[in-house]
Amino acid sequence: MNYYFKVLQNDATFSGRARRSEYWYFILFNVIIAFVLGFIAGLTEMTFLGNIYSLAVLIPGIAVGVRRMHDVGKSGWFLLIPIYNLILAFTEGERGENQYGADPKAV
Repeated sequence: MNYYFKVLQNDATFSGRARRSEYWYFILFNVIIAFVLGFIAGLTEMTFLGNIYSLAVLIPGIAVGVRRMHDVGKSGWFLLIPIYNLILAFTEGERGENQYGADPKAV
């Protein structure tokens, strides 16, 4: 859960690098929260809850994705390539410093 809040604190930070755990924990908690909000919205007919949440995490989600691409040594534009970005998201990041910043595992 700490990784989820860390991503939300760095909401519009597109520079630097994000570890696999930071990226995937954000995705996990994002899916869980969206599912719970969808369930609540279905019971109470307040469908705008999911829309508000989706808009609130849109920029942080893109930012953590860009930082994840930076960790594997690729530009953030690789998020636009459908299957390859998923492969890169599962790939271990480059060891040591790269052109995008210091190794997040070393910090």
